[in-house]
Amino acid sequence: MSTPLRRPAAALLALLCAAALGAGAVLGLAGCSGGQDRPAAPAQEAPAAPETYVFTDDLGREVELPAQIDRICPSGFTAQQVLLTMAPDKMVGLAQELNDDQLRIFGEKFAGYPVFGAVLGAKDNLNREAVAAENPQVIIDTGEAKKGAREDLDALQEQLGIPVVFIEAKLSDYGAAYERLGEMLGMEDRGDELAAYCRASYQKVEDVMATIPEDERVRMAYLLGANGLNAIAKTSFQGQVIDMCADNVVVVDDVSGKGNGNEISLEQIALWNPDLIIFQAGSIYDTVGDDPAWAGIAAIGSGRYYQVPDDPYCWMNNPPTVNQLMGMQWLPRLLYPDRFDDTIADVTRAYYKTMYQYDLSDAELADLLADASPRS
Repeated sequence: MSTPLRRPAAALLALLCAAALGAGAVLGLAGCSGGQDRPAAPAQEAPAAPETYVFTDDLGREVELPAQIDRICPSGFTAQQVLLTMAPDKMVGLAQELNDDQLRIFGEKFAGYPVFGAVLGAKDNLNREAVAAENPQVIIDTGEAKKGAREDLDALQEQLGIPVVFIEAKLSDYGAAYERLGEMLGMEDRGDELAAYCRASYQKVEDVMATIPEDERVRMAYLLGANGLNAIAKTSFQGQVIDMCADNVVVVDDVSGKGNGNEISLEQIALWNPDLIIFQAGSIYDTVGDDPAWAGIAAIGSGRYYQVPDDPYCWMNNPPTVNQLMGMQWLPRLLYPDRFDDTIADVTRAYYKTMYQYDLSDAELADLLADASPRS
């Protein structure tokens, strides 16, 4: 039986072969090892990684994307909010300039970013030349799948020569949007983290609301505008959080899906006579308690009116995207605090930490909730 060649013997044989070659012997290393002369096998190259792949977006469009994506552009305001939570370091510009409060949370670096405007919204003011100059690898649109969106995105993609994808983002499952973004951007860990948080937060509120019959839910209204005479109507896309958590008294024939809601009259508010009112920032929260015209309305007379925080974005809507996830956690804890095992302060800290990767100071938290919590 032959004995396997040990490493020292193999080294010695190699030296003998080298010496023989140096003396002019026509022997190959293969001959020295006792084998037949044969040509060396060609080196095997590893297969090259694909440079692109086909991604099917949430409109069913097949879009060719780079395998590695490092430069992304939001299509508009809702996409900007989503991408600031998911992949801020990959963004090459903004749809809308950030204010000082937003820069504090997302970083001063964004103060110098180009602002592109938005496409496919109420008005198309996207600066296509500015977008092209920043050379994004993909433009990302998020939100609800609207009629004609497929054709609009195809046209934008053709016009700019830049891939455009749509990711559906809705209150009932923002988790799906983050999973899709994680898959597309090669950020599966971050996508899974945000998806798990969104789903757990939604499920907790849904479970609590399932224990509160419709006829026992707080009768409320969400008012906005300079004089408080605009309202977010029941069944509107802007009013999803209210409809999930309360009895929205604002029932109108022609429901507006716009951020400024439906115009109404003070007389109509008096007829609805809500037991609780929330005002959007910039409305009449600061003065309504001293206005005799509002004194007869139950919510004002009892002091059950609050202001929706808007740092870094309005918690309830405008635009209705992942900021709603904070409003969805705030509103039911305001309305039914005894039904939850955590507080408004608890969920606010967790939301800012998870979604924005920002640690609120005690002073910042107190300022956020000063007009958004029950008065002591």
